[in-house]
Amino acid sequence: MPVKFSIFLPTGFGGELAHITDPVDAFETVSQVARAGDRLGYETLWIVDHLHTIPPSQSTFFECWTTLAALARDTERIRIGQMVTGNNYRNPALQAKMASTVDVLSHGRFTFGIGAGWYESDYHGYGYEYSEAPERLRQLREAVQIILSLWTEDETTFEGKYYQVNGAINQPKGVQRPHVPMLIGGAGEKVTLKLVAQYGDVCNVIESPAGLAHKYGVLKRHCDDAGRDYDSILRTTTSICIMADTDEEARALVPGGTEAIYPGDVGEYGLIGSIDTIHRRIAAYEAAGVQEIAISFPESTDLDVLKRFAEEFIH
Repeated sequence: MPVKFSIFLPTGFGGELAHITDPVDAFETVSQVARAGDRLGYETLWIVDHLHTIPPSQSTFFECWTTLAALARDTERIRIGQMVTGNNYRNPALQAKMASTVDVLSHGRFTFGIGAGWYESDYHGYGYEYSEAPERLRQLREAVQIILSLWTEDETTFEGKYYQVNGAINQPKGVQRPHVPMLIGGAGEKVTLKLVAQYGDVCNVIESPAGLAHKYGVLKRHCDDAGRDYDSILRTTTSICIMADTDEEARALVPGGTEAIYPGDVGEYGLIGSIDTIHRRIAAYEAAGVQEIAISFPESTDLDVLKRFAEEFIH
């Protein structure tokens, strides 16, 4: 099956809405991008879940869950989801119910993405405890068990170290069966990919194609250990896309700060370059086992860029 393409929506995390002074106009810009993605054949609209921009600023930045609820009604075909929601920002039982509701609002087009969280500014700014990474991962393990139970059982009782739930009821549970798909984001080989094998329906790993082939091999071994069908897990990655007449022109347009998100030199493997180069790089991702690429467009509010990519690579 050919690789599918999705869009990271410009909700303001990277300051992409800073030039729009009216917040209503800013949200309508986000909605226009979402509706364009719906029309043009993209697979999913992904939204980051953070509370401060990066770096922290006074620029407009919309909250993830409420934005998804609105876009569930603004779109018709395209899937929607978080890449990914921060586990520590909300109680997991509440997140399960919120996810079920968004799945109904979207008529079954929702993918629930969750991760251990990493942006320390969010935690400190909003008064959440920022634990060490191993503890956040242990919290995530408990959380995904609670969420899955609330999606599948009549009542959920869970007595963990971090979370306690007592006879929790969640109705309606959503539209999709057996439950809303769960994406677990991250590339940690010992814990995160093991959690994917045990509980996830979708993974998201940000790496070069060579790095992805390695990570997917680790995931497959965890699946074998857990008695899980590796091919039952949808494999996604994230890339940046810059189209230009030449590779040199495209590489010159790579924004600063990408090294914080993409390992190594993303200019060497991302969807950056001429149309021919991008075709080759898509083929490399596909050969590594990628089934869906979530694309970040630096010109994220420019509908002509979305249209050009769709014309070249989707249709």
